[in-house]
Amino acid sequence: MISLPHITAISPNRSLLHSINRPVYTRRHVQRTTMSLSVSSPKRVVLVRHGQSTWNEEGRIQGSSDFSVLTNKGESQADISRQMLLHDSFDVCFTSPLKRSKKTAEIIWGSREAEMIFDYDLREIDLYSFQGLLKKEGKAKFGEAFRQWQEDPANFIIDGHYPVRELWSRARSCWNGVLAHESESVLVVAHNAVNQALLSTAIGLGTEYFRRLLQSNCGVSVLDFTPRTDGGSSHVCLNRLNQTPSSPLAGGSSGGRKASKQIILVCHGQSDNEASANNQPMNMLGVIQSQKTAELLLDLRVTSVVCSSTTASIETARVISRVQEAAGCLGVDSVPRYVNTKQMSELDIIPKSNKDIQPGWLSQLDEETVSALWNRSGKAWESLLDELSDEDTGDAMVVVGSPMTHISLIAQCLNLDKKWLGLFHLDAGSISVIDFPDGPSQRGVIRCTNYTAHLGRWSVPITRPV
Repeated sequence: MISLPHITAISPNRSLLHSINRPVYTRRHVQRTTMSLSVSSPKRVVLVRHGQSTWNEEGRIQGSSDFSVLTNKGESQADISRQMLLHDSFDVCFTSPLKRSKKTAEIIWGSREAEMIFDYDLREIDLYSFQGLLKKEGKAKFGEAFRQWQEDPANFIIDGHYPVRELWSRARSCWNGVLAHESESVLVVAHNAVNQALLSTAIGLGTEYFRRLLQSNCGVSVLDFTPRTDGGSSHVCLNRLNQTPSSPLAGGSSGGRKASKQIILVCHGQSDNEASANNQPMNMLGVIQSQKTAELLLDLRVTSVVCSSTTASIETARVISRVQEAAGCLGVDSVPRYVNTKQMSELDIIPKSNKDIQPGWLSQLDEETVSALWNRSGKAWESLLDELSDEDTGDAMVVVGSPMTHISLIAQCLNLDKKWLGLFHLDAGSISVIDFPDGPSQRGVIRCTNYTAHLGRWSVPITRPV
């Protein structure tokens, strides 16, 4: 075990005291919504939200109206997304025909000669009488209905319609067309709400998950569909969520509200033999990954880093802590930074046989191992929320662990159960961000998963190379 200054173990009694004082919402595991999504060969679908529009800038409710266009910033965002996706040989592009989405798609598509399909079912959510109003106007004019739209969108009703329920139904219909197309790599350019619905329906989440999977302007999300040998519904994996043109730590709203607290999940740097042992030190690539991550985190004033007790996690935490505390001499901050770094034993949830995380990895583990992993991750999640509730923690807490650890924590955040673990993918050195717009006692919003752009030449390509 590496001797690491500043790292201490979290006291179980202290965590218990915080959990007594911290109000919690009711945790009720959801049932997966089954939908037959079958492919005959592997297919990757890349979802992109349009760039900033004139009505985004004004704070006006757009819905499925077609009056707004991209701003200069929106066109720049689309061009950055074009560069992110430049080396992918897409077979087809599906796009909403609304001007803001169509222009984004045309910028990203560039000089490609492959087919572009305009699908009206990819339009934004229909919001009826809300459309065209400034948000403050909607609140003043509709009162209780606007409150329900903000607080309980799944049951929101206006003009005799349930917009979110209608959207989920439309998204399921969209998948039939997208997956039926004879292609291996598909680009879909659409809108915030409809992209949320596409992601959620693909992995089996219901309307109660509206605004839980963030979609920022020109954010890129990736879904992999893999056929099953028994010919049943395809295995679906969310490879990454909401890769934005700017840093995922740059802030912005989360579900229309500013996040009061954040958990940043950092996958430790790569080690030489991830599959054979849990206590291997980082290799040279892992060291570079940890340094790049620490550099990205300089954008935040981090006061708390929590890590598992594995060697690679401790080494990564040490690099992050040292770079944070060197912010002054690096010319980043004029005020000294002090980082409290701790080990949390509950984060050591990797099974003895830690196989490389590939599609279907969950089925390679026996039921007892999966149950033990899941139960331990539940305790880890509660302990992390207790830590985040502590006033001394600050607004952002960095958590360092293995990809499998963080996949489990993301599933815990979304109130899923152990059967859902195989739906997510994370790479070594990646960052995932969870926002808490209403504080740690309320539901978290997944801002992004598996972000690796900060790794530069060592980043994991968003799409398959040509």
